[in-house]
Amino acid sequence: MTAPVEPAAAVPVAERRRQQRGWYFYDWANSVFPTTVLTVFLGPYLTTVARTAAGADGLVHPLGIPVSAGSFFPYIVSVGTVLQVFVLPVTGTIADRSPHKRELLAAFAYLGALATAAMFLLEGTRYLLGGVLFLIANTALGMSVVIYNSFLNDIATADERDRVSSRGWATGYLGGGLLLALNLGLFLGHESLGLAEDDAVRLCLLSAGIWWAAFTLIPLRRLRNRPPVHVEGGRTLSAGFVQLGHTIAALRKRPKTLLFLAAFLLYNDGIQTVIALAAVYGAEELELDQTVLISTILIVQFMAFVGALLLGRLARVLGTKRVVLGSLVLWTFVVVAAYFLQTGAAVQFYLLGVVIAIVLGGSQALSRSLFSQLIPRGREAEYFGFYEISDKGTSWIGPLVFGLALQLTDSYRSAIVSLVVFFVVGFFLLLATNMPQAVREAGNPVPDRI
Repeated sequence: MTAPVEPAAAVPVAERRRQQRGWYFYDWANSVFPTTVLTVFLGPYLTTVARTAAGADGLVHPLGIPVSAGSFFPYIVSVGTVLQVFVLPVTGTIADRSPHKRELLAAFAYLGALATAAMFLLEGTRYLLGGVLFLIANTALGMSVVIYNSFLNDIATADERDRVSSRGWATGYLGGGLLLALNLGLFLGHESLGLAEDDAVRLCLLSAGIWWAAFTLIPLRRLRNRPPVHVEGGRTLSAGFVQLGHTIAALRKRPKTLLFLAAFLLYNDGIQTVIALAAVYGAEELELDQTVLISTILIVQFMAFVGALLLGRLARVLGTKRVVLGSLVLWTFVVVAAYFLQTGAAVQFYLLGVVIAIVLGGSQALSRSLFSQLIPRGREAEYFGFYEISDKGTSWIGPLVFGLALQLTDSYRSAIVSLVVFFVVGFFLLLATNMPQAVREAGNPVPDRI
């Protein structure tokens, strides 16, 4: 039987490496949104703006709906999550049918960057503007990442993808961490610079949009469009919706791919929950001050750069699936160890942050490259649309489990250790996935190490 042909292998090595280096920089460009904007600055600031706009009852009324000012931002994040569930798969099907995938990446990236930069205008009582800008930027980010991920199969052979994906994630953590460090310096020193605190926050948000826009130029200059493989029937937009239905039906006939997605859904939800709630756990249960929490965020950002590269190298020796399984064992250790951390023990919290950082970037990067092997040729953006909603569309399950455990036990320690189930079940689902057979069923060559 003839081995499947890899289109990326037909590209000269020097040109392939040039495109790979350009591809890394979109991770560098867009990672400032989840770090500077989402993790640190926008939530507290937009909540303050909403409280300024609230009446005596503490309520704001977006679209006539009474909402607690403190709940406005969490609700907007939830709306953004639901919106992506509907938008991202369709984005993928349309991108796969278009000969202008690079231009689509540019359109979504600059839409997101512009909306982020426009957050500089948030002041006074403009909470609703902040909500709209967040929804635009967050959705545009998801759409651009679907297309960005789909380039992985175009620029890297099956045996190169672990390395390329790992370097992309590592570059993203480095870029996001660098701007966050600069912005934290600006924020903490705003008085010495003659700035009000609100002005410093707005400048930080503006800088994220400018950074995103500026560094997106590098991948746009280096990546190349490929002729679409599937262009049968209908206009690109309408046919994209039709093809989405066909792919959902086809996925039901690929149980091994679905098994991998189920495993990823679970363990990635655990990862996202640990990241989202670690600061809350540190503040509420361990009674750590804000300086410790912020410095831990920076440690995680920069150490995740090292971790992504380290696990990428291990995958070449041990195989990608084994390394991801090993990372899930370490994630299980993380949540169990968090249960036993002593109150006020900043050094213990820092050490746990280092362990998180080492497995964080690697587990995410290698999961992306593993999934890339399961995609039929010409369906890259479409399948990565499903991958992204497995990443973002179920991110409410882990916080729900955490919240229920906290409510039932009145203990943050019991709540954090409850997340073990995500890593244990995800481990066994991934263990049960026959990756070589799944790769062959997708019509792709099986890498030497998987």
